[in-house]
Amino acid sequence: MTETLHFHPTPDAGVGELGSVLKATLPLLSQLLEAVPARVVVIDVAERFVWANHEFFKFTGLHPKQVLGQPIGRIIGDAAYADYGAVRSRLASGQTVAWEGWTELAGAGRRYMREHLIPVDVQAGVPQATVVMSLDLTELKRRDAELSAKVTELQASEALKSSIFDHAMAALVSTDRTGHIVEFNPAAAAMFGLARAEAIGRPVSDVMIPARLRAAHEAGMARVSAGGEQRIIGKRIEMQAQRADGNEFPVEMVLWRTDVAGQAFYTASLFDLSERQTALSEIERQREALRQSEKLTAMGSLLAGVAHELNNPLSIVMGRAALLAEKMSGDPRAADAQRIHEAAERCGRIVRTFLNMARSRPANRSEVALNDLATAAVDMLGYVLRSHGIAVTLDLLPGLPPVKADADQIGQIVLNLIVNAQQALGARDNGRRLTVSTGVAPMTDGDRRRTPRVWMRVRDNGPGIDPELRERIFEPFFTTKSEGVGTGLGLAVSRSIARDHGGELTLQDDGSGACFCLQMPVSGEPEASETEPVPLPATDECSARVLVVDDETEIAELIGEMLSGAGYEVMTAESGAVALAMLAEARFDAIVSDLHMPDIDGAQLWREVKARHPSLARRMLFVTGDTLSPIARQFLHEARCDSLNKPFSKPELLARVTALLQP
Repeated sequence: MTETLHFHPTPDAGVGELGSVLKATLPLLSQLLEAVPARVVVIDVAERFVWANHEFFKFTGLHPKQVLGQPIGRIIGDAAYADYGAVRSRLASGQTVAWEGWTELAGAGRRYMREHLIPVDVQAGVPQATVVMSLDLTELKRRDAELSAKVTELQASEALKSSIFDHAMAALVSTDRTGHIVEFNPAAAAMFGLARAEAIGRPVSDVMIPARLRAAHEAGMARVSAGGEQRIIGKRIEMQAQRADGNEFPVEMVLWRTDVAGQAFYTASLFDLSERQTALSEIERQREALRQSEKLTAMGSLLAGVAHELNNPLSIVMGRAALLAEKMSGDPRAADAQRIHEAAERCGRIVRTFLNMARSRPANRSEVALNDLATAAVDMLGYVLRSHGIAVTLDLLPGLPPVKADADQIGQIVLNLIVNAQQALGARDNGRRLTVSTGVAPMTDGDRRRTPRVWMRVRDNGPGIDPELRERIFEPFFTTKSEGVGTGLGLAVSRSIARDHGGELTLQDDGSGACFCLQMPVSGEPEASETEPVPLPATDECSARVLVVDDETEIAELIGEMLSGAGYEVMTAESGAVALAMLAEARFDAIVSDLHMPDIDGAQLWREVKARHPSLARRMLFVTGDTLSPIARQFLHEARCDSLNKPFSKPELLARVTALLQP
């Protein structure tokens, strides 16, 4: 059993100083000290224990006779006493000292503690008593530091009342047996947004219980007042509370009963769980976002694989359609072959866009045509736009100068702007229109820019963007879309990419709908290679012999027929091994090879050719549908060989081979 803390006023202390209210509340406060989930001790001027509550004896496992009257260093240990000595000067000045951290306690070991030390009646720089309130947060700290409970820390001052109750970190609300508030500490005032004077005397249900729960609360109070079961006394429960402005929020509550002079009082210790629940919700949101990201990654890999597999048949369709159109020149049916070729080219652009989006790779800036990016994006989203009844207009300036940029990143901007426009147009019942236009920005007399700029505008006739939101739409995580539709990152990332390229992305006010304008600087001359290749002997390209290597027979025959039609002498090999055997028997001026083959792939073939025919190794062209893969990029960089992406056209192939044979 613990001793009861008593206060004895000096002979000069009149009723006006102590007050009848203090005399009446001291028994209540003394019992509150026994009920609060914190260890409270009182140390006298000689730094000896003169009082401690039950929580202290429970924690130390000591009997009151082993503690009371003993120096604090003997009970708590030298390490913890050293921490106390470090704050002794602050206590002497009358300051309340709060600290939190790890300490070494005698008999308990290393513990994480939160303590308040309150000097009482400081005379000539010496506190006549010190009240120490401490909480052991070790297990809570170890289990979850971010969600550590806000445990009540009670502080003391005059008559211990305001020290423990008024300055507690937790919201403390005391009521009489009828449920009317008799105490409402500052933490409760802050939590509920209600001043103490406005709360005292009011039913607790009116102050902190939501209207929909008041009937159940009042029924429980009536049951307890009538001597019925006390279901929640002493238990930690989570419930909904209500602030003065009517907003509900979650709290954790511990309720205990104190009997004083035959009267029952109920005190609730309340902790606001809003931050904890917000953190848990954010964690769950991030987990869901991660799951969605993993799904998108898997889908991207699948799309990349499918797109890569489509490259070979698309190359055959494009090539054969082009050859058929040439053979049928002058025949009306040649137009049909040309339509097949154009449709295959469109499929090729869509496949290439899928590959660009699906493959993660470092930024690779080269000359990029904005018109091509706009056409590819509209092709890719064509079905979605048509299914939403959106009429698309491409107003692209012919001969638009290229820009030096990463095609994938700028393509991402274009796709994002078109998707945003498509979603915005959903607010219109009909007459949905989308216009993608390009042009060259005029140079004014006062323009200090050294490089001309080209622009691309994506305009829709949707509801537009409210004027008060226009300054915020480029902020990260800000979105005007409904929940679950947008993340608020698209425009922020797009503007960041544009600025990283020396450009700008802006919202233009043209009176209707929304119009986003992407401006990019025109690229300069292509970058020269670090080391010029050694000049090769002059070759008559009209009589040049070309070896075509591809394990896809139809691709090899297609390339061979295209080159033969241009006057080249062509031989084909169905594998790298066959190609090496042919190179040992005959002379060739150039090699056009697939990069991925089952036995000896293109990279191994190049190394063998380099070892056996060094000059020919510099005249190798690799045809592949996977130049975006890290392995392919690394090899092409190492070999410094040109490549041709599948699907390809006859003019593209002939241009690459012609360049290959130049001296």
